[in-house]
Amino acid sequence: MSSQDTRTDRQRDRTAGTPYADSRYEAVASRDARFDGMFFFAVATTGIYCRPSCPATTPKRENVTFYRTSAAAQGAGYRACRRCRPDTVPGSAEWNARADVVGRAMRLIGDGIVDREGVTGLADRLGYSARQVQRQLNAEVGAGPLALARAQRGHAARVLLQTTTLQAAEIAFAAGFASVRQFNDTIRAIYAATPTELRAARPGRAAHTVRLAPAADGTAGVPLRLAHRGPYAAAQVFDFLAARALPGVEEITGAPGRRVYRRTLRLPGGPGIAEVAEAVGGRGGGTGWLECRLRLSCLRDLTTATHRMRRLLDLDADPLAVAEHLGADPALAPLVAARPGLRAPGAADPQETAIRIAAGADGPGRSGKGPAAALVTAYGEALSEPSGGLTHLFPEPGAIAAAALDEFPAPRRAPLRALVTALADGTVPLDPGTDRAETERLLIALPGIGPRTAALIRMRALGDPDVWPSGDPALVAALRRAGATPAGQRAWRPWRSYAVHHLMAP
Repeated sequence: MSSQDTRTDRQRDRTAGTPYADSRYEAVASRDARFDGMFFFAVATTGIYCRPSCPATTPKRENVTFYRTSAAAQGAGYRACRRCRPDTVPGSAEWNARADVVGRAMRLIGDGIVDREGVTGLADRLGYSARQVQRQLNAEVGAGPLALARAQRGHAARVLLQTTTLQAAEIAFAAGFASVRQFNDTIRAIYAATPTELRAARPGRAAHTVRLAPAADGTAGVPLRLAHRGPYAAAQVFDFLAARALPGVEEITGAPGRRVYRRTLRLPGGPGIAEVAEAVGGRGGGTGWLECRLRLSCLRDLTTATHRMRRLLDLDADPLAVAEHLGADPALAPLVAARPGLRAPGAADPQETAIRIAAGADGPGRSGKGPAAALVTAYGEALSEPSGGLTHLFPEPGAIAAAALDEFPAPRRAPLRALVTALADGTVPLDPGTDRAETERLLIALPGIGPRTAALIRMRALGDPDVWPSGDPALVAALRRAGATPAGQRAWRPWRSYAVHHLMAP
């Protein structure tokens, strides 16, 4: 079974004895971790749902039903397996790749839009009625916006129960529940346990070793494991982030192999700080993880902060499918083989990343750290309490739009001002659910923003896995070194962003 099977023929029956369902059962029988998060299976005789790699005894085929999301399994009355913890798996790479309303909706729900703005807010951002969004999500993933958001709240609550000493009422509020009763009912429905029982069942120290130290002020924050599937090229990702780290907003500490990436986050409830360790946990070939710690002004931002760091680190990618496709090209095959698990870093803050690209061409193979650092110093918002080298939030577009921008050469001021003005007034949307093609068109229409800059913004700020920034001289040179031609990149769809990173990697 290919790792691309779960993304094709989405309209085929997923519960009956079809070849499609049977291929999923083969993945379950072989405990194939490559498919964790791409689908879930539920067992009628036990009433639980699991990830494909669950180590429990494989159930009989006639007792198994498949679901595309954990929310769909929960909606059918199944509870999460306590052994494989299916709510902790990587997200499906499909939602990052898809440009339709369902893919856009899944990205927005992951960012916490339903909790903050409700289903109406989600529908408004997508340009559809709430009824249409509900119908399309139910048809595609087996659950509506509220059910998907409820599943996320349940996961956030479990994390807080098992990693903090907060009282249940505080956790209910932080996870986004409207009441303690709703919190209790959801925990029982998803985990078949009370919050007290779930807290008592927290993993032991040996099972959940966090490499990140508490802050100097003694605050521990919320420790997390950010799961990924397949190999993860942590060294290359951390090299990429280190080359572009903005003083005051980001920093890298520690020696190679044991580095920690730290950055500030502008979140709906207030400032936050995220820390991620370079060392990869887990066993090779299956599901691994990166250790993370989030220090939040408002714990209600836990889900949003987690998903933004996942997008920055490209943790929901399917590296085996990418390698299989790109490695079939003789020009790319040696590059793909040399860097297993290479990722295409995205953005923790799309507006920040877009401004950095416009300010200093902060794309693959180049660093615009100097020009963007001038923005932080001049217009960034200072933290009330600095943390190590982290002192500022990146400035909001409105603050930059009103500034003289004397820090920049005259030719660069007009394009930068046009971009920040469009971001500030909403002319160019950069939220996770935006229409990527339309946004690229709007960017190119801005004075001084050319196709290459717009493509880089689409690649990084919007996390599009299939972008080719044509006209980039460095990329043309890299193609020549690899023995490829610009026309050949069409065969690399839908993973051209990864091809760019392979070609531009040092």
